[in-house]
Amino acid sequence: MKSELKILSYNIHKGFALSRRFVLDSMRTMIRRTEAEIVFLQEVQGDHNGHAKRIENWPGAQFEYLADEVWPHFAYGKNAVYDAGHHGNSILSKYPILSFENIDISNNRFERRGILHATIEWSDGPLHLLCVHLDLTAHGRRQQVSRIAERIRSHIKEGERVILAGDFNDWRKQVTPVFREQLGLKEVFLEKHGHYAKSFPALFPLLTLDRVYTRGFETKEAHCHSDPPWSNLSDHCAIDTTLRKI
Repeated sequence: MKSELKILSYNIHKGFALSRRFVLDSMRTMIRRTEAEIVFLQEVQGDHNGHAKRIENWPGAQFEYLADEVWPHFAYGKNAVYDAGHHGNSILSKYPILSFENIDISNNRFERRGILHATIEWSDGPLHLLCVHLDLTAHGRRQQVSRIAERIRSHIKEGERVILAGDFNDWRKQVTPVFREQLGLKEVFLEKHGHYAKSFPALFPLLTLDRVYTRGFETKEAHCHSDPPWSNLSDHCAIDTTLRKI
């Protein structure tokens, strides 16, 4: 029976570097090197007709390309839909996904957001995986945090394990008290190092936007990948953590 789990969370910027160079293949290489068992991805391009015509060897659905041969199970939540295609959040897993649902938590038509909630069987029971990407505005984030809390309270039993990961856009550091006090969630970097990971912008990280919150685990290790070649890929740094069940 497994007692430890390694996960990674990464906003992949639709596979593009800040230079607008398409670097999804390099991202795939680096993500695989972490040997994460579960990967939480934000800004994943599900489809884009324009890029498919312009970019040689365009892979199609990015989550399928990233998962290929390493993570046999994956879920995708389509959030933003436009004429050329769509993008959203994705979860890649080495464990079978028993169910998943994408819940719309958008506050307006300009910022389409969702909670991708997947459930796997891990160790001695269900493990709930929630991947999110929150609004740029503080007001919008507060509303979305309330919806995340309501989702967890209404769909997850109190004793079941939870991992909530993604791009929270929370440079004001306001969301953690809600998750901690209402849901018993701990942020992995805060638990392990006493501070949040500076994850944005990747070339010179100053803001603590990317987080991993857990329940039913303690944090064994937590890393923010801010060095090259990671810093030359997405505009965000990737975060990985090794969790030990409690």
